[in-house]
Amino acid sequence: MPSYDLKCQCGHEFNLMASMSDRENKRISCPVCGSNALDPVFKSLGIISSRRSPERPSCPNAHVCGGGCAH
Repeated sequence: MPSYDLKCQCGHEFNLMASMSDRENKRISCPVCGSNALDPVFKSLGIISSRRSPERPSCPNAHVCGGGCAH
């Protein structure tokens, strides 16, 4: 079951797990005012990626060692 971040028109934001059909058929209501006029809240995700230093050449055998060797 997916988890939804929702905001009601009364200003209350909340998170809950509900079925997709409950969300699509507006069977979810605000726990504060009871309204089912809810909007999704999109939260930003922090994504961290690693980069190899430019002076280190990539390993030609990365498919074997996973790129973790000292090559």
